[in-house]
Amino acid sequence: MTETMPKPLALHSRAPDFSARSTAGQITLSSYRGRWLVFFAHPANFTPVCTSEFIAFARASPEFESLNCSLLGLSVDSLYSHIAWVRDIRDRFAVNVTFPIVEDPSMAIATAYGMINDASESSATVRATFVIDSQGVIRAIISYPMNVGRSVDELLRLVAALQASEREDASTPQGWRPGDPLLDPAPTMDAPQELVRPGESWYFRERRT
Repeated sequence: MTETMPKPLALHSRAPDFSARSTAGQITLSSYRGRWLVFFAHPANFTPVCTSEFIAFARASPEFESLNCSLLGLSVDSLYSHIAWVRDIRDRFAVNVTFPIVEDPSMAIATAYGMINDASESSATVRATFVIDSQGVIRAIISYPMNVGRSVDELLRLVAALQASEREDASTPQGWRPGDPLLDPAPTMDAPQELVRPGESWYFRERRT
């Protein structure tokens, strides 16, 4: 009998909880409730693209912290490999990776998060990033190929945009950065006409905060 694989996770679904060993000790996903979380996976340690990403994440840690957002890495490699890699990054690049990295040698977590499926020939597909809100709900999912690095700057922008959209009950336009105008939702047919100011488009209304 073929084992049924879990369905891929969707936006606004609850992030599967787990408990696993990490470079910061035993860790559970639910322990991050009350904070936002960028949970990102990589297929192997000591690889060039992933090393560049971890250096960038480590350097940007204070900026994520200012957004009440934690960082959590995951790899199918063992905890001992994680520790050796983090030490090598410190020694070679003078960068301290202080956020936890979870081990997933059985690929149970990667499978639960839909990164591994029946068509996966290896752990190469373990290259996903999940933005999880303070209630444990998945708000964004981005998957990357092996040969293209993530943009940590874009992930910072994404977290800030999600938080601003939720806080202000508005949308963020393309390329939005903190301080830029937000977008009001288009009014419904029965909305008061005074919602639309003279010279303003009914479907594109900027709001400055």
